[in-house]
Amino acid sequence: MVAPGAVTRDALLAILDEVMDPEVPVLSVRELGIVRDVEVDDAGAVTVTVTPTYSGCPAIRVIEEDIVAALAQAGHTDVRIRTTYAPAWTTDWIAPAAKAKLKAYGIAPPGMADDGGLVQLLRRRAAVQCPYCDSYATELRSEFGSTACKSVCWCRSCLQPFEEFKAI
Repeated sequence: MVAPGAVTRDALLAILDEVMDPEVPVLSVRELGIVRDVEVDDAGAVTVTVTPTYSGCPAIRVIEEDIVAALAQAGHTDVRIRTTYAPAWTTDWIAPAAKAKLKAYGIAPPGMADDGGLVQLLRRRAAVQCPYCDSYATELRSEFGSTACKSVCWCRSCLQPFEEFKAI
């Protein structure tokens, strides 16, 4: 067990940088913005605040277990997870460096999320840039990919299928 007062917030965040998202294993739960905060009290108890990518996210339980396991491996045995839904998670919390990792992994990163204003009625969905050849000659094949937060697209230039991380 780590002695109370001997741990810093930055040290805890560094541990959480190593906890990878089970559905997008190229990004950590911090890079995705799922980890919102971490606190340690005077007795050494650690509380990690998380916001799921959406309220029905099937991976949140695994993510919470992975966070607790990573902190326990580092000697933090008194760990609590606090789940919060407000403010709601948004892909805007994914930093540009993490979006670049998504692209290098073969997933088209999300653009900016809708600002919550009026819903625009468009004739056609904006083209997504292919993560392989950077072409915009792409088309949506399925609104839902391997997870609800991704869609399946096709590039007419390089003929590669790819997933797009939806802007939420």
